[in-house]
Amino acid sequence: MAEFSVEYINPFLMAATSVIKDICQVDMKIGRPYVKTTEFASDSVIIMIGVTGEVRGQVLMSFPEAHALHVASKMMMGMPVTALDDMSASAINELGNMMMGNAATILSTKGIAMDITPPTLCRGNVYLKQSYSQNICVPLTSDEIHMELDIAINVN
Repeated sequence: MAEFSVEYINPFLMAATSVIKDICQVDMKIGRPYVKTTEFASDSVIIMIGVTGEVRGQVLMSFPEAHALHVASKMMMGMPVTALDDMSASAINELGNMMMGNAATILSTKGIAMDITPPTLCRGNVYLKQSYSQNICVPLTSDEIHMELDIAINVN
């Protein structure tokens, strides 16, 4: 299983914290990265986005459902969101697109080409097994939002 340098994690963290600050007006604190099995609890909302190009693998953004609903509400100008319906799911998926698009832009300034797949939203108990890379989990937290960024990539 391949390992990768922290220099490839930082663009994803920069993009995630920047997008959440711009969209939700919330400053996120970056927690300590750790190697994690890709396993999520029953109340999880997970956005899975594949990565292709010189950087390959997948990035997952996971929230407890209540936090995903809070983020969706902020993305929809404060409209109350009480359930993960088509509209709120679309908002959360778009958050993933924005984060990953920004990460691709940051990597391109370093001469690294990356493209992304459309997001897939998963809910509930999810377990994924990667054989191509370790899964590095980075908690991102604020008083309002708790999320995890799971990064499992290889760099060519």
